[in-house]
Amino acid sequence: MLTGLWPSPSGNDEYVLGFDADRARRVLLLRGLFDEGNKLRHFTVELMRRLDVAGIDSFLPDLPGTNESLAPLERQTLAGWREAMRHAANHFRATHVLAIRGGALVAPATLPNVHYAPASGPSLLRAMLRAQVMVAREAGRADTREELLRRGRTEGLQLAGYRIGPEMIAELEQAQPEDTVAVEIAQGDVGGGGLWLRVEPGHDPAQADRLAALVAERLP
Repeated sequence: MLTGLWPSPSGNDEYVLGFDADRARRVLLLRGLFDEGNKLRHFTVELMRRLDVAGIDSFLPDLPGTNESLAPLERQTLAGWREAMRHAANHFRATHVLAIRGGALVAPATLPNVHYAPASGPSLLRAMLRAQVMVAREAGRADTREELLRRGRTEGLQLAGYRIGPEMIAELEQAQPEDTVAVEIAQGDVGGGGLWLRVEPGHDPAQADRLAALVAERLP
């Protein structure tokens, strides 16, 4: 596995993990968004290892404002992330896109797409708001999802440990994957429960094996 930097259109160099043997199939891999990306971090890297064994190059770039990025997250937008991923696809000479969960919302539709358990913006936002309401309740506050969302549209919000700006909140309320003809792999095809539903980050080698095999079969 290689580590390095890629030139984001924002002007910052962002971090990337990759397996690059200059093979015919070169996959731009888009991780889950926000807390789901954290919960699936180990799983995502192990998926890349299995794709490498299957003869497929893969590249996992940081989205601006996430992970090791120095860009402020609260200034990021889904539109900006989508543009950044188009640049990343060109930079790594990607032939395909594999998007995990909310990664499908920022996947460039200019390449053949495979989406694993794709999530809509509203579903991601609802889950984060629900978790924030629970945190507030434990702290003795009576916040509601409606109140949080109303504030988020003008001020942004701290959700699941991530400071999300008002523009991205508004985008998440309506966001759907742009590529409506993407090949979809459902969690039922993989088997077991979705790892993003666990309380803590986890890994399941059997799920990684199965998903890698399905991706290798279904890459156009």
